[in-house]
Amino acid sequence: MYPSFDPYSERSYAPPPATKRTPWLLIILVAIIAGAIGAVGGVGVVLARLPEGAAQDIPVSPAALPLELTTENRTISLNINSAVTDTVAEIAPAVVTVLNTLSGPGSYPGSSAGNIASGSGIFISPEGYLITNQHVVEGAQGLEVIFANGEQRSAELVGADPYADLAVLHVDGDIPAYAQLGNSDMVKPGETVIAIGSPLGAFQNTVTVGVISATDRAINVTDTYELQGMIQTDAAINQGNSGGPLINLDGEIIGINTLIIRGYSGSATAEGLGFAIPSNTVRAISSQLISSGRIIRPYLGIRWGWITPDIARRYNLPVEHGVFLTDVIAGGPADQAGLETNDIIIAINETPLDENNPFTNLLFEYEPGDEIMLTIFQDGKTFAMNLTLGELPH
Repeated sequence: MYPSFDPYSERSYAPPPATKRTPWLLIILVAIIAGAIGAVGGVGVVLARLPEGAAQDIPVSPAALPLELTTENRTISLNINSAVTDTVAEIAPAVVTVLNTLSGPGSYPGSSAGNIASGSGIFISPEGYLITNQHVVEGAQGLEVIFANGEQRSAELVGADPYADLAVLHVDGDIPAYAQLGNSDMVKPGETVIAIGSPLGAFQNTVTVGVISATDRAINVTDTYELQGMIQTDAAINQGNSGGPLINLDGEIIGINTLIIRGYSGSATAEGLGFAIPSNTVRAISSQLISSGRIIRPYLGIRWGWITPDIARRYNLPVEHGVFLTDVIAGGPADQAGLETNDIIIAINETPLDENNPFTNLLFEYEPGDEIMLTIFQDGKTFAMNLTLGELPH
């Protein structure tokens, strides 16, 4: 709290003689209460602390009003606005536009020849490493980044992981700024967040503000794989924001914006459904990409199709969920374990494969060299077999 102001503390004061007059203290208190309720930011008077037995109204200029004398909502609003502007000033220089040069004639001003796909990214280290989405850099013949100040530089792809939809790029030379990765496990719904990126590739370093709408969302990207643990936000995200950061008010990256949902088939159009890859996933993936250029994934050595209840009914299959083996790669882990074409995998380590446990997600819980138990349907019989996972070829 601000210290109380006592205009009489440095001089002697004798109380005035008692007289009948309007009870100013009551009027002033009513004015203060009314002003707090109905006139946010308005001009009023405050009662300074007086010696015991004294009451006198003392005018105070609006500039001298301490923040605590405004309404609580106004105080919170001013604090959040200040935190947002301070955070943006600190982090915005670390955000870049990512240009992916594809085949064909160029159209982006100042770019080299080739069609341009664009997204966003953010530096995460002073050595020039930056994070973006894998789908932003997919199929690139050349990569460039544009700094917030308009400077344009070439970038090198260090590594990418399509399953996490993350990629690491590197830029030589000094960089204007970088941001720290925060702890996404601490994120809570209702928390204020900031998205920074280049929507449509034309509006560089656009800032939008929203809240964490939910955490731990799962978004299906294929029938057999889903992005898990996603952070949902209502901060405006558009095409071109992909790969840009979702920032908390401490100036930390708590997510990498990757997709939006406008609605499902047959549903009404939705707005404010944006999703970000949590920073703890970003940290784990990026550290592997920087150290080795790739993510080490487990490998079975099969070609397969995903069984759903509809497919099971259509083809009269014996199970409603599972992985139907269309081919077993010679010499691979599945072949060595005795799996055959037309076998069906229905569980991994007794966890059934279904809509809540997509095959790829469940498999990726393990590492090359791990021994797992598969539950197999083969020739009308169900049995278990052990298998040692290999490493997904690079």
